Amino acid sequence: MTPPQTLVLPADSDWRVRVVPNLYPALERQEVVVHSRRHVRSVAELDDIEVALTAEAWRLRAEAHPGYVHALINEGREAGSSLPHSHSQLVWLPEPPTRHARPRGDAFLERSGLVVSCPWASRLPYETVIAPGEPDPAGLNSKLLPPALALLAELVRRLHSLEGPVPLNAWVEYDERDWRLVLLPRLTVLAGLELGAGIFVNTLPPEEAARRLSG
Repeated sequence: MTPPQTLVLPADSDWRVRVVPNLYPALERQEVVVHSRRHVRSVAELDDIEVALTAEAWRLRAEAHPGYVHALINEGREAGSSLPHSHSQLVWLPEPPTRHARPRGDAFLERSGLVVSCPWASRLPYETVIAPGEPDPAGLNSKLLPPALALLAELVRRLHSLEGPVPLNAWVEYDERDWRLVLLPRLTVLAGLELGAGIFVNTLPPEEAARRLSG
């Protein structure tokens, strides 16, 4: 029921992660990465192998077609997902998007060369950034991407224990200097102030969000 696959992993046995073209692409090239052959709804339910293979699929598909590849995860209808099965998307953009730098908060978790923090200017409750501890220009080719996705899955599990299975978005931002993986849960509705003026009203201080997620 899907278009012909562009990648399966592992390549020499029954697939665990599979990549297919998006049936309804918004841009010229857009692909769907199916995270598991098991029917799981969230990245939080993936096992370690599925997480590592998802990171490998992102890397291999970005290598196969040069350009800026926007890797993203949408979970829940309120976050833009039309499919309940856990998946991510790869979208080839004509140019890198504008990055709106926000100061990092204090790290509440450090592991495998990565630091995790809730930005001081968090837009929504529990916004979280996973980033290399030192500048890393490798982007989707970074050796730290698999452990970053593993940390994302862990953080989503913690979030589920705090708030239930909330809708969320996550994506990788990168440039020639550095990269980061952003988690943006959708616990509040974006209204005219946020969408029209770009002013976000966050009802949960990032310090408190970090305290809860660190528990």
